[in-house]
Amino acid sequence: MEIGIVGLPGSGKTTIFNALTGSQADVSAFHSGKKDPNLAQVKVPDPRLWKLTEIYQPKKTIPAQVQYIDLGGSISAKSGEKQDVMDDIIRLLRPCDALVHVVRGFEFAGQKPAPQDDFEQFESELILTDLLSVEKRLERLEKEVKKGKKGDPVELELLQQAYKILDAGNALRIAPDIAAAPQLRGYTFLSAKPVIVVLNINEDTKEGSIHLELPKGISLMEIKGSIEMEIAQLPEDEALEFRKELEIEEPAIFRLIRESYRLLGLISFFTVGEDEVRAWTIKRGTKAPKAAGAIHSDIEKGFIRAEVVHYDDLIAAGNYQAAQKAGKVRLEGKDYEVKDGDIINFRFNV
Repeated sequence: MEIGIVGLPGSGKTTIFNALTGSQADVSAFHSGKKDPNLAQVKVPDPRLWKLTEIYQPKKTIPAQVQYIDLGGSISAKSGEKQDVMDDIIRLLRPCDALVHVVRGFEFAGQKPAPQDDFEQFESELILTDLLSVEKRLERLEKEVKKGKKGDPVELELLQQAYKILDAGNALRIAPDIAAAPQLRGYTFLSAKPVIVVLNINEDTKEGSIHLELPKGISLMEIKGSIEMEIAQLPEDEALEFRKELEIEEPAIFRLIRESYRLLGLISFFTVGEDEVRAWTIKRGTKAPKAAGAIHSDIEKGFIRAEVVHYDDLIAAGNYQAAQKAGKVRLEGKDYEVKDGDIINFRFNV
């Protein structure tokens, strides 16, 4: 899973990136002309994985991972000297599964926070970027149709629908069926991507004291970026003590990953054995063969059966053999939808 961290200049994107990942990226790099993104892999915290490690004592344990991309600066659909930066940022955003939109909730350079205005400005830039892309493609497609050349009428109709939504100032997030249509899948519209707004506030700002109205389907989190960044860069024992003093129950990254999974409809299943215990991330509702494909395409192609026991049943029984005796281990076929917490051994033949 890849998540892009975006927002207007001065919102504290790199501070949030550091707070989430424990990195020490230069928060002033963008202003000094640096254009390369900051990248970091974060292990998905899952106590179930470590409990399974205790049981199986594998040679290695592999958590699921999330990659965060701190892009720096803002997207701008304006022409001119920002065009190259815009193109680079859009290129990096396209593969992202979701966006973390950082909104400033603190005073910056003598300016009081205006989170509503900042959110709407950046959202408008995403919409405008998609609108320009749709307009360009529509012009070409309509010319081809007029000349009698082969064109896809379904693609044309979908683009026209997308244009109406974008031209009205709405994100394609409100019409997921249009953005996800096979004919438009290659466009990877930015305004269709799931968004978590992170309101970046100061340590002394009371959570919930800043009002922010968001469109339906957009999640909101408040993070005290500077203090979370400071804690994230401490040794684990010191960080734990610091959080206790500040009454911070858990790192911000834990909350963000949980919300990312919820927003994207993701779940985890596990494979276990003496060699490794590993967590795999898939979409909720994924059927067994497709889940097997997350491990290797050959397992999906040669899928026969899935030997499944749920994590809760395994822990309640004490071990795999006891779970078998209790009838909690079962064989599932190709139509089985994998559940969060399933422990699976795939039977296949290639």
